[in-house]
Amino acid sequence: MARPRKPLLSRDRIVDAASALVDAEGLDAVSTRRLAAELGVSGPSLYNHFRNKDEILDAVADAVSARVDLSMFDELDDRDWRTALHDWAVSYRAALSAHPNTVPVLARGPGRRPAGLKVADAVFGAMVRAGWPPAQATRIGALMRYFITGSALGSFARGFVDDATAYDPADYPHLGQAHLLADRQEQVDQGAFETGLQALLDGLALQYESTVHPDPSRNGTLRPAPKRP
Repeated sequence: MARPRKPLLSRDRIVDAASALVDAEGLDAVSTRRLAAELGVSGPSLYNHFRNKDEILDAVADAVSARVDLSMFDELDDRDWRTALHDWAVSYRAALSAHPNTVPVLARGPGRRPAGLKVADAVFGAMVRAGWPPAQATRIGALMRYFITGSALGSFARGFVDDATAYDPADYPHLGQAHLLADRQEQVDQGAFETGLQALLDGLALQYESTVHPDPSRNGTLRPAPKRP
């Protein structure tokens, strides 16, 4: 009887195996030797697809970027720029939060990663179409990346232990409920993200109203954000 054939080695198989390692054990767990063992191949065979470990990690990070929804920046989408930024930020954070160990690579910027560059291109293009000057559109993209990646680097709530005795009221008179935060991680962290995102967008809306005067009748542009009551 013929022996079953092993699946052919491919970039996708390597990236999937590396992603699983990063998710489970962190970035330092990835090495060409470890990946070769996981995939049941010889180490040198990986170099037919990637030159080194850094290229593999770039591909892992780009696979996360590829999961970010960009539909709100499509020229035919009718969301205003503020709603588009909000919806994109939520999608971006969800993608990063699902793979927190990959965030340090993503935080370095897109480099030459195709999916990462598509994200940057979509945000910049949409802001310019909405009327933002190109320089400010660049700053908005940077600001959003700082905020989103920072929020995904770790959990604020999980930074507090669930032991009430750790918060002696003599030393920490305002942390009497801090031991409850870890059990409310999703509520606290998601609420903090949404609070910060709304504050950020409020600030941008004020800048927009005072410095930008787009013509909302232009075809193919994101509409200006409506004034909040």
